[in-house]
Amino acid sequence: MTRAVDHFADRLRAAPQSRLQRGAAAEALGLARELALRAQRLEDPSGEPREMPDAGMFAAADQITVAVHDLAVVLTTEEEVVDAVRLVEEAQQRAGV
Repeated sequence: MTRAVDHFADRLRAAPQSRLQRGAAAEALGLARELALRAQRLEDPSGEPREMPDAGMFAAADQITVAVHDLAVVLTTEEEVVDAVRLVEEAQQRAGV
């Protein structure tokens, strides 16, 4: 799972600004928010989830990296890992990087 996000993050870092502006950064932010939300729900199911802030298009790669590492710590089943990898791969495909 972290390997898939690292690949996506590397592609984002190498992408031209125009590609980030056309939606790749927004797609990455959406993924980071979803991964962070899943981690929060597993860590504290009764807690109020916090939304990852938009730190700008050049931070999107770092945001997905942080979010996936947080999620990796709390996942307990292979099915959860497979589902997270699927999310990452789909987001990368939509981002076009």
